[in-house]
Amino acid sequence: MEIVLDHSEWWQTYMDRWSAMPFHDLIAAAAILGTALLLGLIAARLACRYVLPALSPKHASGISSRLAPLTRAGVAALVLTAFLGIGGMGPGADLLLAAGLGIAVAALAYGICRLLGVRSGPGILIATTALFIVLASRLGGLAPLIEGLDGASIGIGARRISLLDIVKTVGLSLLLFVAARALLRWVLGWIGQVSLLDAAQRVLFQKLAQIAVVTVAIFLGIDLLGIDLTALAVFSGAFGLAVGFGLQKTLGNLIAGLILLLDRSIKPGDVIAVGDTFGWVNKIGVRAVSVLTRDGKEHLIPNELLMTEQVENWSFSSRDVRVHVGFRVSFDCDLRLAQRLAVEAASISPRVLKEPAPVCWIKAFGDNGVEFDLRIWIDSPESGVGNVTSDVFFRIWDLFKEHGVTMPVPQRDLRFRKPLVAQVTTSEPQQADVPDPTQ
Repeated sequence: MEIVLDHSEWWQTYMDRWSAMPFHDLIAAAAILGTALLLGLIAARLACRYVLPALSPKHASGISSRLAPLTRAGVAALVLTAFLGIGGMGPGADLLLAAGLGIAVAALAYGICRLLGVRSGPGILIATTALFIVLASRLGGLAPLIEGLDGASIGIGARRISLLDIVKTVGLSLLLFVAARALLRWVLGWIGQVSLLDAAQRVLFQKLAQIAVVTVAIFLGIDLLGIDLTALAVFSGAFGLAVGFGLQKTLGNLIAGLILLLDRSIKPGDVIAVGDTFGWVNKIGVRAVSVLTRDGKEHLIPNELLMTEQVENWSFSSRDVRVHVGFRVSFDCDLRLAQRLAVEAASISPRVLKEPAPVCWIKAFGDNGVEFDLRIWIDSPESGVGNVTSDVFFRIWDLFKEHGVTMPVPQRDLRFRKPLVAQVTTSEPQQADVPDPTQ
């Protein structure tokens, strides 16, 4: 490995300009920087006061926290660009104004990245790249900087890798990442607004759009960077086999998720039961389905499990679900009155449907009383069944107490197969020895 560093004089030239800057140029540059910052602050305040209320609530919620920084950085960059274009000041002042312009452009680039949903790490890298590009372009052009970066290189065999190649690769990758992120965000938002698609179809097309955008970005990056894929042919077979084994479950879950969305057997909003898990399907992801339970716990169930295991879908073809409410009354009660009161109690419960109407049947003559089965229908299984059952029980109890219908108390009769003989023995108390008083 051979490391070559070509020491250019462009950096020393800029340092000489900075050290030789007259004091009046420093004062003028500081005044211009202060003016640019003040105008940026005023423009940001005016934008928040007049522009933000004029936007729709949907657009205002997404840009409200970024409007002031973007306006401040943009106006400051425009003011500094105008003063640099006028010229007439010394090279030291130009250097200071170029530094201020680079900082303003970097802040503007970072704000735009955050507005597009790019994370802070890539946003900082993009802002730093913009800072160096602006500084280099204002202080003699990019040619000296490019020559300096190309002069620092590492030789690996017959291949030469310069610092310029690394910067180009990182910069192009970040640019493709930001562009793909912005395009994907727009496509997902557009698909989410199409009224002709239901929830499952929206999720399906969004997943397909994500796969398509990522694939195009990868192949476009390979083409722009000039990566020769034929060099990977030597170990591509073994590498592909290893990747295939490693991603077997991931690809299986991805395909299973797409099949679930195409088949529409399980879709967001359904109420399902898988084993001991009962809840509402919150999201169908690439790897797993998110099921939100009534306890507020979110269970992540792999997509393959939903394809191979038995799943109860309470809202597959209809959201109407029948609930059984069982109770008992005493044998000496009016059974028809108890039946009528149970149906009345269910009919006045808020979540019980009027159609189909509640029905109540005698289920069995039990050991302690007559067993009834009250059958009610609800159309909101995601809200749970325990609360509606409890409400019906309370209403049955109130009506039974009001009309004198009693519920049996569990009783048990104890019988002996052979009679038991009880023998009671009494013993006379022994008299204590009393001394003879004559003795």
